[in-house]
Amino acid sequence: MSNPATQIVDLKSQASVKAIKTLLTIIILTSICILGFSSRLFAVIRFESIIHEFDPWFNFRATKRLTEHGFYEFLNWFDERAWYPLGRIVGGTVYPGLMLTAGLMHSLSNFLGFSVLIKDVCVFTAPLFSGLTALSTYLLTKELWSEGAGLFSAAFISIAPGYISRSVAGSYDNEGIAIFALQFTYFLWIKAMKSGSIMWATFCALSYFYMVSAWGGYVYIINIIPLHIFVLILIGRFNLRHYTAYTTFYTIGQLCAMNIPFVGFQPIRTSEHMASFGVFGFVQVIAFFGYLKHNLGQQKMKRLFWIFSLLVFALGLAAIIFLTASGIVAPWSGRFYSLWDTGYARIHIPIISSVSEHQPTTWTSFFFDLHVLVAVFPAGLWLCVQQYDDARVFLIIYGVFSAYFAGVMVRLMLTLTPIVCILAAIVFSELFNRYVSSSPPPAESEEDESSPNPTEEELAVANQLRSIVCILLVMILFMFGTHCTWVTSNAYSSPSVVLSTQNRDGSRNILDDFREAYYWLRTNTPDDARVMSWWDYGYQIAGMADRSTLVDNNTWNNTHIAMVGKAMASNEDKAYEIMQELNVDYVLVIFGGVIGYSGDDINKFLWMVRIAEGEHPDEIKESNYFTPQGEYKVDSTAPKTFTESLMYKTSFYRFGEVDHGDINGPHGFDRTRNTEIGVKDIKVRGFYLLISHTISKLKHIEEAFTTENWLVRIYKVKPRKNSDGLIFQNIKSKKFKR
Repeated sequence: MSNPATQIVDLKSQASVKAIKTLLTIIILTSICILGFSSRLFAVIRFESIIHEFDPWFNFRATKRLTEHGFYEFLNWFDERAWYPLGRIVGGTVYPGLMLTAGLMHSLSNFLGFSVLIKDVCVFTAPLFSGLTALSTYLLTKELWSEGAGLFSAAFISIAPGYISRSVAGSYDNEGIAIFALQFTYFLWIKAMKSGSIMWATFCALSYFYMVSAWGGYVYIINIIPLHIFVLILIGRFNLRHYTAYTTFYTIGQLCAMNIPFVGFQPIRTSEHMASFGVFGFVQVIAFFGYLKHNLGQQKMKRLFWIFSLLVFALGLAAIIFLTASGIVAPWSGRFYSLWDTGYARIHIPIISSVSEHQPTTWTSFFFDLHVLVAVFPAGLWLCVQQYDDARVFLIIYGVFSAYFAGVMVRLMLTLTPIVCILAAIVFSELFNRYVSSSPPPAESEEDESSPNPTEEELAVANQLRSIVCILLVMILFMFGTHCTWVTSNAYSSPSVVLSTQNRDGSRNILDDFREAYYWLRTNTPDDARVMSWWDYGYQIAGMADRSTLVDNNTWNNTHIAMVGKAMASNEDKAYEIMQELNVDYVLVIFGGVIGYSGDDINKFLWMVRIAEGEHPDEIKESNYFTPQGEYKVDSTAPKTFTESLMYKTSFYRFGEVDHGDINGPHGFDRTRNTEIGVKDIKVRGFYLLISHTISKLKHIEEAFTTENWLVRIYKVKPRKNSDGLIFQNIKSKKFKR
């Protein structure tokens, strides 16, 4: 018998080791959270605390409204600045989770005595939640594999560019908090389905409710979890614990989700939610037959079970088809079809295809956003297949579907990054467990046990090989960290509203044209002025210039957007008629020909034409804007339809006078398209030109403001009574009638 004193010492030693391990885990996770937060601050350090991109400006404006007027006023807010003359009911067309989160953090900081501007809260919301995302990823990976793999996954996701791209400081968008909600919901789901606990399933449903309030990507959760249950049914691993977890999660989660005004009754009336509803009904049938089998016996119920299950499945499918055909259940949306057919959006919904992040993902993008993790990811998937259980089936489904959707659409790289980090962490954890340990691997069979012990030379060689493998792994991880830092610093930390270039001496040159233009609009135009621009800039104009816009980034009304596209693609006379109908006071265009900015409106113009053609096919034809050789050019070969369009004139007005400083270089050289423009004499049409037929003259608009680097150009629309062109046309038409 062992000495009791020795047992007490052993227990104390084990407790001490466990306490040290827990302390180290806490220190490592804290360091990872700090790393994730600090790595997202490059934009603030290099520029300033500012809201980035386009959508974040609406989110910031809505959050400010929420904090100033309260939640109920926010839900009933009618935004007259948007979609003139239609307006927008914000409370019923927005996911309020992001605004509520930032508003609560702002209120909490003020309650604790810290005076913080709501703008700064919005700027730092995503970096703060990156730490929570790392913790939730650690919990999920630990629950599915091991604690070591959990630490690796937390470290990976804290600096992975695929996630940082949506969570840098200033990127105040829904995805900044939604990825945390996604990972935490999955963690709670695994806990619930493992334990069969109603408590964990309820927590999972509440986390799902938060996800629904934050981002439209909640549809991904409500399809992946039912698919997990369905696969477990197919492979014969479904049991009462899974039934309890899913039934509780589905009922509470969907009831909560329907309390979000923007969601409403979609969970029971749209095709995107029918799979989860179908699985819910199917598990009820299985549970009912399980009850009958328990009371009547297995032999009697086996054949009846399959016959009745097939009958229920067929009836359910027929009911869904009938309800969809009758209009009670909404059919699949265009965005859903575009996930399965990459060419669908380009043909049927060009406004979706016009967004760069909706394009198919290239292989370089996978490496750029995931680096070595994308190569290790398949190995992690294979490990899960080899050692699968009820919970790891979820990892396999999550990985396969995320990889497919990320390949279809660049934006969905965001949903792939977490599972890639988890599966890569599993691989690295297993490799380090195998090669860092000094003890030989355990024997796999009796033959291995009977084999002779290795010699000292063989052990020395094995130790050297282990050392080499460990060094290589550390080098790979070091390169991954270096790559993530470089990508974050150079690619994902530049606010779109402030541009930066590098001078020949290496110094930075800040181009602040966007804010310059918006400040001019705010201070030099009437409060009720209406600005026509392409929809990309609607949120920024409303947020920074505080002026009404015709279209914005919500893109809910394709007809209205097509009307703006038609105005931009039409000649000045037709465009003027459209602008008069819409009461437009100013026209704003983005032009990058002077500084070489590739994201200008000339490069987006064909999408304006395509969207306009979809609604006005008799008046707008995309082929009319190409050269006879089928090329899109701005030089002397550009067709007359293009050079006389409002977009061409407002972009290149007075551009022929610009001298780039090259002695031998031509005037009017477009640096973005690397060509000399075809029409250089675009000037204001004076009265003395009324008797001529000179083209490319501004008749109905006049230049109001052009920024320092010509990046933003604003034109004032002339009142109808002062439009010499229309007066001349009326006189001319009357003369011919006589």
